[in-house]
Amino acid sequence: MATRFIGKGNLGDAPTLKQVEVKGEKRPVAELRVYFDRLVPEGDDDFVDKGGFWLNVSYWGSRGETAARLLCKGARVRVEGVLVEHQWEDGETGEARSRLELIADDITLDLGRVESFILRQKNGD
Repeated sequence: MATRFIGKGNLGDAPTLKQVEVKGEKRPVAELRVYFDRLVPEGDDDFVDKGGFWLNVSYWGSRGETAARLLCKGARVRVEGVLVEHQWEDGETGEARSRLELIADDITLDLGRVESFILRQKNGD
């Protein structure tokens, strides 16, 4: 059973784009590190971070390529996807290890920090 996740956070660094082989075919994937904060109102027009968490996010295909090209460190994004737990055994200690990863279906740039943008023309225009 998959666990859906939707959250807003800031990129800790610029996304990295990799080519990963899946079933004999190379596919692009953008890897992002996002800090999902928990902002709580405090006073007039003031918010305090009451504890958040870092999460690795992967964004596959052409949309991942676009995200890697356009997004930068500090960008505020809304991310929606499926949480997946990866488990492995540490090669040196033999201890069981695990981590959560979010496989994104959609990443949206929060316009609150955008100063300008340029739309590309549709294909065929």
